[in-house]
Amino acid sequence: MSGAGSFWAGNRLHAAEADPRVRGPFPILSTPFTESGAVDYEVLADQARFVDWGGCPGMIWPQSGDSVDLLNMGEKLRGMEVLAETSRGLKTALCLGVQGRDTEEMLVYVQHAEKLAPAAIISRPPDSGRTEDDLRQYWRELAKVAKRPVIFQTTGGVAYKGPVPSVKLMIELAKEFSHFGYIKEEAAPIIARSRELCAAKPTIRRVFSARGAHGWLYESHLGTEGLITERAVYADVLTRIWDLMEIGKDPDSVRDIYAKLLLLFNIGQHLPGGDLRGFQLHLWKKRGVFKNMISRQYGPKQSIPDKPIFSELKLSADEIAEIDFRFEALRPYLTAERR
Repeated sequence: MSGAGSFWAGNRLHAAEADPRVRGPFPILSTPFTESGAVDYEVLADQARFVDWGGCPGMIWPQSGDSVDLLNMGEKLRGMEVLAETSRGLKTALCLGVQGRDTEEMLVYVQHAEKLAPAAIISRPPDSGRTEDDLRQYWRELAKVAKRPVIFQTTGGVAYKGPVPSVKLMIELAKEFSHFGYIKEEAAPIIARSRELCAAKPTIRRVFSARGAHGWLYESHLGTEGLITERAVYADVLTRIWDLMEIGKDPDSVRDIYAKLLLLFNIGQHLPGGDLRGFQLHLWKKRGVFKNMISRQYGPKQSIPDKPIFSELKLSADEIAEIDFRFEALRPYLTAERR
């Protein structure tokens, strides 16, 4: 690992059968809401255009916790339609989330997604899964309907109590189905699992880093080929990092941009809402995409409420100043102005 770019060049074994579009940063869109707490489909579409403007190879929705758990089926199906229509004029590939609480619900989503023909789909373990064989059968049923690359997320939602799908299972299913073998790895121990999955290429076709990008740099040295996380507001910055990784000749710039991103993400430990949605709603407004900082909330003990509970994030003047202070460090790497 002594030469420039050797961190990346030596571990980028590309799978011959992998879809070239499913690679690089695929940020998850953050679900926007209106003042009444309804999904704001207009802003969702504009967010997709923002990610395309930022140059990311792909984007995903619905997939983050707020999108999957706190939206009803009708809202998710409608959002998929809006994004499919919007993405027809974009370069950024669309990936739709098709997980369900059980196989029956998942099949509703995947059948709808197939009608919309995105570049890829992504699925996490079902809430009803309790054994690894449950996961095996769930994804085999998905395989019967899906006609495009399927990314597996290795963790479930807040209601999931089952096992982490083993690397062995990922390899087994990748051998069984040619459109499987794309993995969003975020289950512990992440480094060991990422290393094992990357070593299984080309049977495993792609491994994506996740977990808020906190391990992206390290994992990219092991052979991950992209990032999946709710960081779409940084689309242009993620693209800059990815392009530098691909060129492999300017590790100093990669370190500099990545360090400044982590400096910004760190503020999420000190502000309400965490570091994936939370304070980044302020940045969505700052970058001219979101109209407000409204989010839906879980009920007591992370329960899913019968009716949406929503509120607007309130930040003090000093909190906003700190966010803006750290965001300014990224200024040299932002695309100058939105076209």
